[in-house]
Amino acid sequence: MYKNIVDLHVHTDNSFDGNHSATFFCEKAELLDLRAVAFTDHCEVDQFRGDSDYEKRIFQAFFEIAKVRSAFRGKLLVLNGIELGQPAYDIETANDIVKRYDYDQIIGSVHNLRGGEDFYFMENLSLPQAEKLLKEYFNAIIEMLEWGNFDVLAHLTYPLRYFYSKSNLDIDLNKFKNQIDDILLRTAESEKSLEINTAALRQPLNKLSPEVDVIKRFKELGGKYVSVGSDAHYAEHLAADIDMAYNAALEAGFDSITFFEKRTPMQMKIEMEG
Repeated sequence: MYKNIVDLHVHTDNSFDGNHSATFFCEKAELLDLRAVAFTDHCEVDQFRGDSDYEKRIFQAFFEIAKVRSAFRGKLLVLNGIELGQPAYDIETANDIVKRYDYDQIIGSVHNLRGGEDFYFMENLSLPQAEKLLKEYFNAIIEMLEWGNFDVLAHLTYPLRYFYSKSNLDIDLNKFKNQIDDILLRTAESEKSLEINTAALRQPLNKLSPEVDVIKRFKELGGKYVSVGSDAHYAEHLAADIDMAYNAALEAGFDSITFFEKRTPMQMKIEMEG
């Protein structure tokens, strides 16, 4: 059992697919004796201009997180974050969102290709179709890294969740080694944190995102920081399988978990209880 457990990727009901309030999550975090939680509600940048609801959601999220940060001060470190989806598809909008609020942590992610639907909705793909999509996805991650105004690279293997559960495809990532190395090297050189995301452990894929071999490669390429996140959308999933993420970080050669305060990396030693 680990001391100082943190969960740095959590969605409240201010995300379009979230279900519980920041207050309820914080109460759950207290019961679990968590050290810190980062609220990172969704903002899909490529949909922002056409969906006025995002304006309200990101304001409400920031406001509510500020309230719980005050209410739980001294009991729980509450970090005010955001998950920016597809920021490189509309850089002007992404930069505008980043400047609006004083975030602790900005997560960068890609959930869909340009003009396409979220990988979540893709079903009955053939292996060649899925491999083509994955190649384009990794190129979109590289494009996001070239933009660069974020702190944590989220769930690097996100599409694999749904390629497996909805098309029964188990992709060999060795075919994408050069792209993945490019991503890991850029992440390391820009001193961003690589997220170890546990959500797929609660899904049919049943794997960390990314798996430990990729995390080890990140360390080999000079990576300094790893973060952990449950990607919880329900309070019952808060900190789910975070111990598995800590195990993977240690196995890959990292002795600390990184979180961000005012976009400055802070490290917390991985320590066992007792």
